[in-house]
Amino acid sequence: MVDIVDHKIKVRERVWRELRKVAVPDSRFHFDFGEFIADFEGGEEAVQRLVDHEFYQNSNYIFITPDNCLDRLRLKALEDGKKVLMTTYSIKRGFWLLDPAKIATELYLYASTLDGMERVGQPVSLKDLADMPKVDYMVTGTGAINTKGIRFGKGHGFFDSEWGMLYQIGRISTDTPSAAVVHDCQLLEEELTPDVYDTVADAIFTPTRTITVDGPHKPTCGILWDRLDPVMYETIPPLQELKAMGF
Repeated sequence: MVDIVDHKIKVRERVWRELRKVAVPDSRFHFDFGEFIADFEGGEEAVQRLVDHEFYQNSNYIFITPDNCLDRLRLKALEDGKKVLMTTYSIKRGFWLLDPAKIATELYLYASTLDGMERVGQPVSLKDLADMPKVDYMVTGTGAINTKGIRFGKGHGFFDSEWGMLYQIGRISTDTPSAAVVHDCQLLEEELTPDVYDTVADAIFTPTRTITVDGPHKPTCGILWDRLDPVMYETIPPLQELKAMGF
């Protein structure tokens, strides 16, 4: 029986040693990859591959995580007239909507940043989201991922929680495409063992490769309250709202 927690730790540590060679340090966390998803050399090329792909081309309303490697994608989406749904760092101030029709063009770059998003965007509750259109596309960075789309994030479970919340309120389904943007050193050929709630990508974009995953498993368990870290529940208002909604 594989100890999934230990398995994930070992994979992350091995990948992060290589990532440090190509990563862009964060202004607050330097190279502490357990605290942020890094941008990296070739990030522009990886995002361009995503933009050229049919999932992006066919989407109008995209959830994009607040990862450092995805700020240029948030800007591009706004420039292309697509609505962007985000969360704040650690989801501590919930979900925010960036609607390019309601943001001055000269503020798109500012809006695509974590600081600007909260000053230019619109905060939205889960109740608000439940009354809005379904999300077309889910995009995230990650710590490590294999060619089957099994991804291990930085270890906190934020994207898995975002997926679980949006799934439970009916804004995404197992048919909603999900993508990961990573450096080539984060892409593994080996087998990885996911947990029941771990999200799996339909597509992976690196600076040199575009990979489409055949029939990826998508979690349908939503938020597993008996396994949720109490600190996450105490610090993430949308989780508290979801429970109050009876899920």
